[in-house]
Amino acid sequence: MFDVHVVGELTGTQNAGSYTTAYLLVCVGSYLITVIALWPVFAKAGVAGWSALIPIVNTYVLVKIAGHHGALTILYLISIVNIIVGIVVALGCGRAFGKGGAFSFFLLWLFSPLGYLIVGYGPSKFVGDLGRQTMQAA
Repeated sequence: MFDVHVVGELTGTQNAGSYTTAYLLVCVGSYLITVIALWPVFAKAGVAGWSALIPIVNTYVLVKIAGHHGALTILYLISIVNIIVGIVVALGCGRAFGKGGAFSFFLLWLFSPLGYLIVGYGPSKFVGDLGRQTMQAA
């Protein structure tokens, strides 16, 4: 009656739509968590919190909070280089809030939404360049 290939194609088409919907929900959810995490971080750094809403702008602001030139944001567009730049920016952001290297690497780079939630809603204070001077003196 039914050809096996026709049934497979029908179920495959139905699953593709549900996978697309699930993927969209996960993307929107992760974006919202990132905005919720970055808003208080930006406020502590003296930057307008709404800049966490705009994807490229929030990366630029994180680069500036880390103490680097804003043009470093362009390097996020290059494969493999963006991993290294992400680690450098995470270490700089951690230093700007008085956090150590392990916290910065694991929570601000590897599990960034969780790390920025801790920094934004926790007792961390923005120390900016003072964090760089304190780390060098130690």
